[in-house]
Amino acid sequence: MPQDPFQHLNQYRAAVEERLRTYLRPADGVPAGLREAMLYSLMAPGKRLRPILVVLAAEAAGGAAVAALPAACAVEMVHTYSLIHDDLPAMDDDDLRRGLPTCHKKFGEALAILAGDALLTLAFQVLAEEYPPATASGCILALARGAGMTGMVGGQVLDLAWERGSGGLEDLENIHARKTGALFRACLRIGAWTAQGERPGGPDPDLLDRLDAFGRCFGQAFQITDDLLDVEGDAVQTGKRVGKDAARGKLTYPGVLGRAESRRRADELCRQACELLEPLGPAGQPLAELACLIRQRNH
Repeated sequence: MPQDPFQHLNQYRAAVEERLRTYLRPADGVPAGLREAMLYSLMAPGKRLRPILVVLAAEAAGGAAVAALPAACAVEMVHTYSLIHDDLPAMDDDDLRRGLPTCHKKFGEALAILAGDALLTLAFQVLAEEYPPATASGCILALARGAGMTGMVGGQVLDLAWERGSGGLEDLENIHARKTGALFRACLRIGAWTAQGERPGGPDPDLLDRLDAFGRCFGQAFQITDDLLDVEGDAVQTGKRVGKDAARGKLTYPGVLGRAESRRRADELCRQACELLEPLGPAGQPLAELACLIRQRNH
C-alpha cells in the first residue's frame, strides 16, 4: 500500500477527531437516528485537510493549535455537510465516500439531507459558543462567505450547470475557485482569526492577503490533483468512485488541458504557494510543506 504523504499530520488529525466526537455526544433533544447519521459521515476516515489548514494558519499567525480546534471542527462539519449533499441522487449520485457507503445509501435520502443540514448549523453554533464575540464574528463571516452562494454552494451550482457543456479553462477555474477554493481560503482566514484571542482589531490585513493568495494557489492545485485522481486513481485508494466526472460530462482539468499540462500546472501552483509564505519564515513552513504534499496525493 502506498505511504500516506499526510501521515506526519496525524497529531493534528487525531486532535481534530477527538474534539469532533465531543460535539456529537448524545444530548437531550437530539433524535438518536439523526445523531447516528451525522456521526457516521463526520467520523468517516478522511485526511481532515481543511481543519488542518485552520490549525496551521493559526500557528502561522502566532496562535496556538488548541485554540484553533473548535474552528477547525466547524470547518470539517461544513465540509462533511457538503459531501453528504453532493452525493445525493439529485446532485452527483454517488454511492461511495471515504471508502464507505454514502450517507443516503446508509440512512436514506431524507435523513441524509437532514444530517447535512444539522452539521451545517452546528458549525456556526460551535463558533458562536467557543470564541469571544469579535473572534466568533470574524470566523462566522469567513465561513459563511466561503461556504455560501458566492462560494462553495455557488460553485456547486455552476458545476452542475456545466455538465455536458462545452466550457473552457476560464469557466473551469471560476467553478473551482468557488466550489473548492473558497472554503480553503476561508479555512486560512478563520485560522488567523482564532490566533487573535481577545485582542482588538482582527488579524493583520497583510497576513490575510498573503494567506488568501496562498489559498487560491493551494485550492487550484488541490482540484487539479483531484481531477487527475479521477482519471488515474482507483476506488480503493481514493475511497470514492473514479471515472465519474468524465461519465457525467463535467468540466475537468485533464479534459480541458490534458494530463501532462494539468500536472505541470499543479506543480507550478504548489511552487507559487510556497513562495507566498516565504516572508513568514519558519511560522509559514508547515503550510508550505502541506502545499508540496498536494502533488503526492493518492486519495
